[in-house]
Amino acid sequence: MTASEGANETSSAAWTVRRVLEWTAEHLGKHGSDTPRLDAEILLAHSRGCERIELYTRFDEPLTNSQRQTMRELVNRRAMAEPVAYLVGHREFFGIDFRVNHQVLVPRPDTETLVLELLDRSIPQSPCRILDVGTGSGCIAVAAAVNRPRASIVASDVSQEALGIAQHNAQTHGVTNRIEFLCGSLFEPIRADDRFDFVVSNPPYIADHEMETLQADVRLHEPHLALSAGADGLSLLKQLIESAPRHLQRDGWLLVEISPEQVAPVQDLFAAQAAFTDISVAEDLASRPRVVCGRIANQ
Repeated sequence: MTASEGANETSSAAWTVRRVLEWTAEHLGKHGSDTPRLDAEILLAHSRGCERIELYTRFDEPLTNSQRQTMRELVNRRAMAEPVAYLVGHREFFGIDFRVNHQVLVPRPDTETLVLELLDRSIPQSPCRILDVGTGSGCIAVAAAVNRPRASIVASDVSQEALGIAQHNAQTHGVTNRIEFLCGSLFEPIRADDRFDFVVSNPPYIADHEMETLQADVRLHEPHLALSAGADGLSLLKQLIESAPRHLQRDGWLLVEISPEQVAPVQDLFAAQAAFTDISVAEDLASRPRVVCGRIANQ
C-alpha cells in the first residue's frame, strides 16, 4: 500500500485500517525498524487525524484516498530511516507532548532520568533557579517548569533554530514567563556573576569515530551538532564540569547525562574539581548509568 508493491496492487479487498496496519508493520520490519507495529500505528493515526486507540475501534473502516496518499508518503520516508517523531512532528517526553523537527534531537526516555534527578533534589513549592545547557527542543526545561511551578529557568543552545522550537514548546505548555532562552555555546551567554541552584545538561557525548556506528535514523537524520563531541566524546562534558562551579550557588547541583560507557571518566572529571562533593550516578530504566550528579559545597 505504501511502497511500489502496495501502490500497484489491484486490491480486491479494501485498504482498511487493519489491512494497512498489518502491511505497514511487515514492510517496516523488513526495512530495519525495531518497532514496526508501533511505527505503523503512530503513522496511521497521524494520517487519519485520530488517536492511536481509535484505530482499534475502527479496524474495518477503509482509508480515504487522501489518507492512503499521506500514509504512503510517510511510510516510504520511514523505510528510509527517518525518525517517526520527525514524520509526525512531535514526541512525548515526561508525559508532555513536544514539537520536534530536524533541528533538534528527538527526546528520549533515557533523558527522563535527568529530569527525575532534578525533581528529586528540588522542593516542589520552593523557588529555585535552573540552567539547562544545550536545551534543544526544550524538553528538560519545559518539563522542569511544568513540574516545579516556582522555578525560574534559563535555557541555552548554540542553535537559534533549536531555540525557536524550544520557545514554541514553552508557549504551548504555558511556561514562557518562567523560561529565558539564550543563544550561545555552553556558558557563553550566561553572565559571569549569574548563579543557579541547578545546572542540568544533556550535552553531545558521542565520540567522532562512533558516529558511523549509530543507528541509521540517528546517523542520517538527527543533528550531528547535538551528538558529536570530539575524539573521546568527553570534550563538552569536560568543559561543563570545569565551568559549572562558577555558576552554581553553594549546595547547588550539576546534573549531566552521559553514555553508560563514560561513567568512570566522567566521575573522574567531577572528582578532579575540588568544588564538587556527593558525586553520584543515577541509572536509567534499563539499569544503565545515565546521569552523573555533583554538589557544590565549598564556595
